[in-house]
Amino acid sequence: MKKIAKITGTLAALTLAVQVAFADQKGYDIMKQVADFKEPAFNHSLVTLTLKDKSGTAEDWVIEEYGKSENGLASLVMLFRKGAKKDTRFLQIQNDGKPDDKYIYLPGLSTRRVNSNEGSKSFLGTDATYDDLTTRDVDQDEHDYMGDESKNGYDCYKIRETPKDAKSSQYAYRITWIDKKTMYPIYTEMYNKNNKLVKTLTVNKIEKRTGATGVTYDIPLSNTLLDVSTGHSTTLTITQMELDKPIPARVFTEAFLKTGK
Repeated sequence: MKKIAKITGTLAALTLAVQVAFADQKGYDIMKQVADFKEPAFNHSLVTLTLKDKSGTAEDWVIEEYGKSENGLASLVMLFRKGAKKDTRFLQIQNDGKPDDKYIYLPGLSTRRVNSNEGSKSFLGTDATYDDLTTRDVDQDEHDYMGDESKNGYDCYKIRETPKDAKSSQYAYRITWIDKKTMYPIYTEMYNKNNKLVKTLTVNKIEKRTGATGVTYDIPLSNTLLDVSTGHSTTLTITQMELDKPIPARVFTEAFLKTGK
């Protein structure tokens, strides 16, 4: 009986290992589809950024954004037009195989590069850190498929993402719900090194928008980042948008940050 029990236990362990292997592969395949999410070549938009504390007191900023996607790499420029950070400008350039380049211009000061050791700092007083803005490659994380689950009215895949190099992220892991219809992450939970939930990111609205070339995209028009411990949140809502209308290359440069023109 002991021998049979031992064999049965071994077979069960092997079966479990195979199941986990398939689950991990499925998780990777799902997140690879997310990474390949169809994006416009160019994006020019006006965004309202709302900061709200747990008592409900809110403050609105207005940001003009320029974005482009070229050869699978994205660049972003943010011009703060109204609010406490008026005339501040930010540039982020995604690189292939190395960290994103980030530059910031503060009124009255010169443009400076954001150093990698500033990753955990708040981005201009919002609930996002500089690392939250950083693009992570699919291969930087382990992607464990946790099953299918409904979330906020969406039929989703549930994925746990764990950095292969713990030092590469301020989070121990993230749990993400992927909308099966659009293959876009509609809800994410972020856990710190003590395995405590610290932030959530909720996509409030996704709608289809057609660009200048006639191509239609699924666009997240509003999302909210919540600091669980403080109850403070940052919501970004797109109020105007132009897609696939070419933007001059000079916009995505340090020189442009100095004038915003």
